[in-house]
Amino acid sequence: MSPPVAPSGWSRWLVPPAALSVHLSIGQAYAWSVYKPPLEASLGLTGTQSALPFQLAIVMLGLSAAFGGTLVERNGPRWAMTVALVCFSSGFLISALGAQTRQFWLIVLGYGFVGGIGLGIGYISPVSTLIKWFPDRPGMATGIAIMGFGGGALIASPWSAQMLKSFGADHSGIALAFLVHGLCYAAFMSLGVLLVRVPRAAAPADGAAPGVPPGLQVSARDAVRTPQFWCLWVVLCMNVTAGIGILEKAAPMITDFFADTSTPVSVSAAAGFVALLSAANMAGRIGWSSTSDLIGRKNIYRVYLGVGAVMYALIALFGDSSKPLFILCALVILSFYGGGFATVPAYLKDLFGTYQVGAIHGRLLTAWSTAGVLGPLIVNWIADHQKAAGKHGAALYDVSFVIMIGLLVVGFAANELVRPVHPRHHISAPREAADVERQQSESA
Repeated sequence: MSPPVAPSGWSRWLVPPAALSVHLSIGQAYAWSVYKPPLEASLGLTGTQSALPFQLAIVMLGLSAAFGGTLVERNGPRWAMTVALVCFSSGFLISALGAQTRQFWLIVLGYGFVGGIGLGIGYISPVSTLIKWFPDRPGMATGIAIMGFGGGALIASPWSAQMLKSFGADHSGIALAFLVHGLCYAAFMSLGVLLVRVPRAAAPADGAAPGVPPGLQVSARDAVRTPQFWCLWVVLCMNVTAGIGILEKAAPMITDFFADTSTPVSVSAAAGFVALLSAANMAGRIGWSSTSDLIGRKNIYRVYLGVGAVMYALIALFGDSSKPLFILCALVILSFYGGGFATVPAYLKDLFGTYQVGAIHGRLLTAWSTAGVLGPLIVNWIADHQKAAGKHGAALYDVSFVIMIGLLVVGFAANELVRPVHPRHHISAPREAADVERQQSESA
């Protein structure tokens, strides 16, 4: 499939909606916690077990993005969005079969493995294209699209809760909900496949600087050999681990925190909390990434990691005594979580240039794979053991929150170590032009 080149006069503002149609769909992953309690009840799972499909999906997101990043650069966004559509929707259909037959391994295979591949390819599908369309405002451009991934649960969480209420929270109701997800998301993602375009090589995007931006350019192969890449890897991993630890267990967590108070949280209110977190995640992606265009990437990550540690400390110390404080701190943490994702492509562009930035971004997302295991594992494993020890309420999460604070401090230190890339890793402009021409001729 050849990358669809924009005709003369094509508006670059049509590209973000194409990206949003894919990201809003695959962002359903952030609503997984709505399915955790009914799956645990209907299939007899523990909290750690019910997190497996989500954890594997995030692992496969990072791995497929890393291995598929070069293919996305070569084949273009339409190819990538098509692959994401097929894998993500098929994952739901396989999971529906697993839920109906009570075979949990099929849910892990479908949602986690097959759907996770769709997550990874779909996530990186528009990034390089958006940066090429918006070289003047890379933080804002990637933030607009990637906010869809954070906002997906804003739609999926109440929608899933309503389907479970209508279809039933048993295995048959879960299966039907998965089936509806698969079919609806396939239709919605097809809009992005049809709409997306890449800019013409000979003409600039409207309002953008012509040609490839001057300055350093680093290949994906050389980028992974630099300390800057691995410092950013640690930064992203720590920030994601801290955010995903709350997000994956959001619904049961807020229920546990206030179970012993005079104002317990209902199932519907817990689903609403998940939707609020999704809104904060989404707002942070566009708000904080746009702010990074003004104050710089390094400074904005100082905010994400430093203030994030303070928010976790407030929840650990006072969260169970004040519901507004708990919710506010969680919303801030999730806004930083989303902002970190949306800002990192622009951070990579600043450090390595636009040449193969999509492939570099894909490799960096292996940090997300690691965090997708670490965050849920830390929170769920500790909560299960604390429950087995007879503890309840907020005490289930005290230890894991202290660990998250430590991880954010590690990420803060790694961000301080980021320096400009050494000139020996730069490539010459003629080499870049020849490589781009070769890739375009191969795709034609």
